[in-house]
Amino acid sequence: MLNLGELITLSWIRRAILILVLMCATHVSPASEVAPSPPMGWNSWDSFGLTIDEADFKANVSELARLHAYGWTYAVIDEGWYMGNPFGDKLANRQYVLDAHGLLIPAPARYPSSTGDKGFEPLAAWMHAQGLKFGLHIVRGIPKQAVTANSPIAGSSFHAVEAADTNDTCGWDDGNYGVRDNPAGQAYYDSMLALYARWGLDFIKVDCIADHPYKLSEIRQIAQAIRKTGRPIVLSLSPGPTQPSHAAEIRQFAQMWRISNDIWDSWHFMHEPPREDDFPIGVRDIFDRLQPWVGHARDGRWPDADMLPFGMLAPHPGWGEARHSRLTLDEERTQLTLLAIARSPLILGANLTQLDVQTRALLTNKEVIAVNQTTSDSHPVDPLPVGFEKVRVWVATGTQPHGSERYVAVFNLDDHVTSVEATWQQLGLGSGKLGARDVWNGQRRADSDRLKVELPAHGCVLYALHAPAR
Repeated sequence: MLNLGELITLSWIRRAILILVLMCATHVSPASEVAPSPPMGWNSWDSFGLTIDEADFKANVSELARLHAYGWTYAVIDEGWYMGNPFGDKLANRQYVLDAHGLLIPAPARYPSSTGDKGFEPLAAWMHAQGLKFGLHIVRGIPKQAVTANSPIAGSSFHAVEAADTNDTCGWDDGNYGVRDNPAGQAYYDSMLALYARWGLDFIKVDCIADHPYKLSEIRQIAQAIRKTGRPIVLSLSPGPTQPSHAAEIRQFAQMWRISNDIWDSWHFMHEPPREDDFPIGVRDIFDRLQPWVGHARDGRWPDADMLPFGMLAPHPGWGEARHSRLTLDEERTQLTLLAIARSPLILGANLTQLDVQTRALLTNKEVIAVNQTTSDSHPVDPLPVGFEKVRVWVATGTQPHGSERYVAVFNLDDHVTSVEATWQQLGLGSGKLGARDVWNGQRRADSDRLKVELPAHGCVLYALHAPAR
């Protein structure tokens, strides 16, 4: 029989084992994350703005399904799906559609499958049957209409007036008030996410929350509401630039957060006079926006360098006139290569029903996508050798069997053809000879101890590196 001292010791051992078990159970491994790799998909904003309807959405999703084998998975209906009249010039004319609890629901004339209180459930189920995932955009807050009506908040004893902060509005969207950091505010977000989770939501993009203004209390409330649903839902925060000083706290709550303002189809926008809000920005500017976030793209958390404004941006793009993307093919390849090696989410903006052959070829290069989805330790080379003043270089470590052990991307930021040369050692890639294969065209270069490349204006190369053949 054990004496008292032995019993106490055994009790502490058991307690220690239990604590270790609980610690292991609560540790979230990358494989169990909602977004273990950078999310890939399509968003309606760049081509449809506020105007996307069910027919256009399903037409684009059908095309996305053809890209699904390459990793393109999410389809997101951006802002305006709850507006009966998305062309209204002011809030009173846009005809927001709300349920009895003050929650935004699909405008039935634009989304006929949503009638009869079905919401987006039929549309989400149709997508899920194809192996795709369904997403929505919202602007943070509670609709002003709900506050005016003082709608009851579902699942609680609270009403909209108790949740709303009428002194807090979004500077560029007049539809909502902010949500108070109180039990009523939490109840409102809980009811919203509970409804949308029942529809089958997989992704929610929340706007006017990551910067100008940064609203940590509402980020926390939304993340908590998502957890309560028990459904894996990616939380994407917008717009940028999210401040790097918020990195530690924002990683606790979101899977994606914008690191830049809206990126549109130009190499660089010249703002005359300069704009304080830095809107819009071009592909050239992404390099500088990514720099402060090096090392953060990991563990199911992904700094978001915004969408890819490729292909046809029509019929009603969220900014500007209907058009084919003004980016050259070299500029599109540069943007996609940069976002791939930096491990940013890859979200297409093109009207997929009008996808041209060249753009489709960019989007279906399996190894470029593998660089985005599977590499590690991606970072820019700094300092660069003499002669690289107009060039940027990024490197990443790959995993077999997706390619080589190392990748190197070289980008020409100049407006003219540029040639550069450096040893692999100068680029931090070790000494001696290496073989190099161009990931974009498959061409192999002779084994060499150096990189030597000529790049077109705004162009790039992406090489998979390997040891010389024995």
